[in-house]
Amino acid sequence: MTTGIPPSAPPKRSRARTLVPLAIAAWLLAEIWLLITVASAAGGLTVLALLVGGAVLGGYVIKRAGRRAFRNLTETLQQQQYGAAGPVAGPQPGSEGNTFTMLGGLLLMVPGLLSDVLGLLCLVPPVRKALGRYAERSLEKRMRAARPGSLGDAFQQARMHQPDGKVVQGEVIREDAGSAPYREDRGPRPPLT
Repeated sequence: MTTGIPPSAPPKRSRARTLVPLAIAAWLLAEIWLLITVASAAGGLTVLALLVGGAVLGGYVIKRAGRRAFRNLTETLQQQQYGAAGPVAGPQPGSEGNTFTMLGGLLLMVPGLLSDVLGLLCLVPPVRKALGRYAERSLEKRMRAARPGSLGDAFQQARMHQPDGKVVQGEVIREDAGSAPYREDRGPRPPLT
């Protein structure tokens, strides 16, 4: 018995869903191979010392970058709360690149020598700045290319409350007279924030 509807082909698997698991497996194999190679050349205690040292250094880096980010956030909130005169001060010297500093610390904490090398590269200031510029350009490019209804349009849609009285899109839900009791008007309601 046929329904007259042709069978549809299953959706095509994206390239990322195919390549990401393969890349992770290749990464793990390379880490294991490198650990075995270094252990056979320098000894097991040396490898253990490298892994423990990387974890301790990564924890220190993450803690330091987190404190710096929290301090910058606190200062910014205090400036906004007390209404600092003039423009809001820019980032403090040495505070740029907390994201890649934390990523470097995280990579140092992950067991493995390749991840330690990448983590140390993220801590080098010129590399960190270059990665930051690349990430910023890439994000701006993707936001400009975003189609309506996608993430790029979501920021425009999220601003529903306009204090200047502009009409915004929304949905009106009317209560039928028979389904809900009559509510008398009790004055203005507080905003839903």
